[in-house]
Amino acid sequence: MDLLEYQAKALFRQMAIPVLPSQRIDNPADLKGLKIPYPVVLKSQVRAGGRGRAGGIKFVENTIDAVAAAQTIFNLPIESEYPQVLLAEAKYNADQELYLAVLLDPVARRPVLLGSKQGGMNVEGAIEYMQQVAVDQEFSPFYARRLTLKMGLQGDLIQSVSTIVEKMYRLFVEKDLDLVEINPLGISPKREVMALDGKVSANDDALGRHPDLAVLSGNRQSSGLPGERRSPYAPASRQNSHPNVLQSGPQFEPNSQSQISNSESLNLVELEGNIGILCNGVGLTMATLDAVAHAKGKPANFANLGSLDRYEAADALRDRAELGLELVGREKNVKVLLVNILGSVSKSDELIAAVAGYLERKTRANRQIQVVLRLIGCDRDSVKERLGHLPVHLAATLDQAVAQAVSLAK
Repeated sequence: MDLLEYQAKALFRQMAIPVLPSQRIDNPADLKGLKIPYPVVLKSQVRAGGRGRAGGIKFVENTIDAVAAAQTIFNLPIESEYPQVLLAEAKYNADQELYLAVLLDPVARRPVLLGSKQGGMNVEGAIEYMQQVAVDQEFSPFYARRLTLKMGLQGDLIQSVSTIVEKMYRLFVEKDLDLVEINPLGISPKREVMALDGKVSANDDALGRHPDLAVLSGNRQSSGLPGERRSPYAPASRQNSHPNVLQSGPQFEPNSQSQISNSESLNLVELEGNIGILCNGVGLTMATLDAVAHAKGKPANFANLGSLDRYEAADALRDRAELGLELVGREKNVKVLLVNILGSVSKSDELIAAVAGYLERKTRANRQIQVVLRLIGCDRDSVKERLGHLPVHLAATLDQAVAQAVSLAK
């Protein structure tokens, strides 16, 4: 369960992580009673990324401009999602922006600290400078300090950023979370730190132990997708439209019996390289991106399928995986797909069928694309038998998979 930004920042406040003065906006008229002095920034509260580029974040100087901007944002779908809530927040002047995250590595089954000296909207820059520290023993401030040193921070920033990482880790553990992310962490001219944006992913299986998170789950806004309530400020014509996630990929339509495939869009982050990356889980995705960058490869994009345990309906996982493959491979500049999936024997048939179906369609369409496949926990002999006649390169380790993908992309 992904929380919205304003919900994540409420948790940050509980941990004394510095955040800006803010106010929830449920409709444009609320801005007439705004308690934050102008200038302010209005932010669309949706789960999708890329809000700034999509026009979902606007700076305003007065009430008239704020009301107009709010009406525009409420009418703006981002990744097919209309906001039900906006966040009005004080403006902050940052000299530098960092990326910080604490997440659970599904392969190593331990927490990992991530940090980059470049944060904000420059996703490619953040990945290029990404550093990680695995928490392999009982957590101590040593781990946070080690991350800041690997990030290249100096002077008083080492202590101030380390303190933020320690608080993020405490939140991560106390709430049984899958991800705590601050992007960006702003650094002011006076070297003060501020969490300017945040993301928190809760573990659905742990909600029973955390009633406060369960309440947030119940109050979570509609995504504006088929079958759900859209923004009350969106035009009626848009409220009845069901945009296809794969608008540029008419060769594949998800099976209508798959609830997850049809009701949730995949969030694709586009970069400028030639390797498409498809993984499941935030930790595995970030580790794969980090490995490709260190091998001098250039990711074209990446998408995260999420936990495979969510796919209980027949063919749901296969449909979702095929959707992901179509998404990361749809642009002509993508030469190689690197698929790194933490699966299981029970899920292997659907994953193999998805890869086979995708490549067979590409062969019929005369589209030449290579796939490097690493399926952790699946029967390797079964994979070879099913995919041996197709352009698939099997890899046993992440390093091997990355080396093959980078080589094929040259």
